[in-house]
Amino acid sequence: MDFAFSEEQEFLRQTAREWLENKCPSSRVRELMETPEGFDRAQWGELAGLGWHAMAIPEEYGGAGYGFLEVAVLLEEMGRALLPAPFLSTVVLAANAILLMGSEGQKVALLPGIAAGETVAAVAVGEASGLWDGTQIAATATRDGEEWALTGVKEYVIDGHTADLLLVAARADDGLGLFAVRSGAAGLTTEAVPTMDLTRKLATVTLDGVAAERLGGDATATVEKLVSVASVALGIEGVGGAQKVLEDSVQYAKDRVQFGRPIGSFQAIKHKCADMLVAVESSKSAAYYGAWCVAEDNDELPLVAPLVKSYCTEAYFQCAAENIQIHGGIGFTWEHDAHLYFKRAKSNELMFGDPAHHRAVLADRLGL
Repeated sequence: MDFAFSEEQEFLRQTAREWLENKCPSSRVRELMETPEGFDRAQWGELAGLGWHAMAIPEEYGGAGYGFLEVAVLLEEMGRALLPAPFLSTVVLAANAILLMGSEGQKVALLPGIAAGETVAAVAVGEASGLWDGTQIAATATRDGEEWALTGVKEYVIDGHTADLLLVAARADDGLGLFAVRSGAAGLTTEAVPTMDLTRKLATVTLDGVAAERLGGDATATVEKLVSVASVALGIEGVGGAQKVLEDSVQYAKDRVQFGRPIGSFQAIKHKCADMLVAVESSKSAAYYGAWCVAEDNDELPLVAPLVKSYCTEAYFQCAAENIQIHGGIGFTWEHDAHLYFKRAKSNELMFGDPAHHRAVLADRLGL
């Protein structure tokens, strides 16, 4: 087994990092996070031109025909740059949901728009608890002739207020379903909600008899699979963010002089940096294996995904917190980027369930 990324994948990483450093520096991130949409649609189109949206979509649906490992490379670099864009919601979640549950006609109708960057999509599953748990879904779907009518409230929907297409989980008479809803549909209301992490927007979606098209049969297994994919994606994104704050901490420890010597020469700072390095390297091992499991649809994914989510997001948060401590007083200021990574790390840690929740899921699946 080859544990390294291929030469082509490393080239993708290099070009992605160069683009993000040039087009999405922290100054641009700060500009976009203050806007209602939270991202630049023109820049979103540029990403489509680079082929990022189409990466893991099959060629017959307008995609490039690669796999999740290539998406993982992009996610890591996006996490490093804190890219404010609906990539997780559209490419990782919505496109996968359509591939898993859509009919051939629905795939042909919906996926090319995502691949071309013309469609921003979101998946609305969680409700009051925020968990993507089929047993906790109260939204209902009622058959109305050839269409379905959805009623209910969805909370914490990633990019839900800017989505052109919503995939909504709701309970029908024959079980849990996943339904496609277009923006502007009668009875549909979306509202952005304030959160700690301004670089990733969440929304409340209210449905009052909204007309929808059902993607397939029982969506219980699909929702579970999407949670696994999302867990791995957040873990990979966290690897990129943790690597960046580690580099920033080490550089500052070399540059900052106190008592006539760089602060990196003090044992306390050395220990912090060493602990961060261990956390980052361990996270890479877990996240990369998780990405391989997703790409290969490996049977171990249900066990690996909660491990990745719990360990990698927790490690990212610990690194982001240490980064602030190493920077001292300046690390607490609004002008410094340390708080942006801290808030993204905390958001990722809680999203789709905190580390304790995912460790409990892992224990249950292991029969412990």
